Amino acid sequence: MEIRVLRYFLTVVREESITKASEVLHITQPTLSRQLAQMEEEIGVKLFDRGTRKIKLTNEGILLRRRAEEILQLVDKTEKELVEQEEQVEGKISIGCGEMAAVQLLPELIDAFRQKYPRVTFDIFTATADLVKEQMDKGLLDIGLLLEPIDMEKYDFIRLNIREKWVVLIPPDDPLSEKDVVTAKDLSALPLILPRRMNIQSELASWFGSYYEKLNVVFTSNLSTNSAIMVNGGLAYSLVIEGSLPFWDQSKVTYRPLDPALTATSVLAWKRGQPFSLASTKFIEHIQCFLSIGRQ
Repeated sequence: MEIRVLRYFLTVVREESITKASEVLHITQPTLSRQLAQMEEEIGVKLFDRGTRKIKLTNEGILLRRRAEEILQLVDKTEKELVEQEEQVEGKISIGCGEMAAVQLLPELIDAFRQKYPRVTFDIFTATADLVKEQMDKGLLDIGLLLEPIDMEKYDFIRLNIREKWVVLIPPDDPLSEKDVVTAKDLSALPLILPRRMNIQSELASWFGSYYEKLNVVFTSNLSTNSAIMVNGGLAYSLVIEGSLPFWDQSKVTYRPLDPALTATSVLAWKRGQPFSLASTKFIEHIQCFLSIGRQ
């Protein structure tokens, strides 16, 4: 016997009519009659006395009603306990990320998750993709928001539909601030701060082309916030991701996009085969569902 059919049976008993019960259940009368007939055939007894205007139960039907009520009460109780168990999920989820536009996805993602699991807390670790990946390999971070290019062979991931744009940080009163865009030639003779990641330097080398070998690189930096301090101090010009800038005071440090435009993608990733806590497992499932809905 199926739980669904037992619910049909009890609805018919309560309404004392297949017609009324079908309306309550939002199924057709022939479908409901067929389901009940199949149940009678399956258990081998007659459950209804159909000889009167209102459906009445046989002795076997009365017994089934009692047992069906007990079964469905137990089913409902179990479902409620499972939901309550879901609500008891707790723990800390650690996320590593860089300073980039894709971070703006995290508040909505985390807020939707905490509405369902309010006992779960989060730890945000800010670093370059290489360091985040290293921490993930050691099991110290659950999730990584990583700027490509990066080797993803050992990870499951979702590539985000967000383009990270490269810009150059400059003082507000610098002659470059008069330009709408900045070219490799504009930067070729200036003191520069480049990202510390070798993969990113390779991307920038391709963008600079023949100018790259003659660049005056005075700093490398793994976080754009620190490089901005150097720019504000008049020491150099820094190439960074635009997404790290929205809350900065542009009266102190401003920026201009590169020409031709240089962009990158980012991924939300987790280590393949890594044993995760229940909270982290639920969050990974949430990421997959949340982002798949967002892409439709």
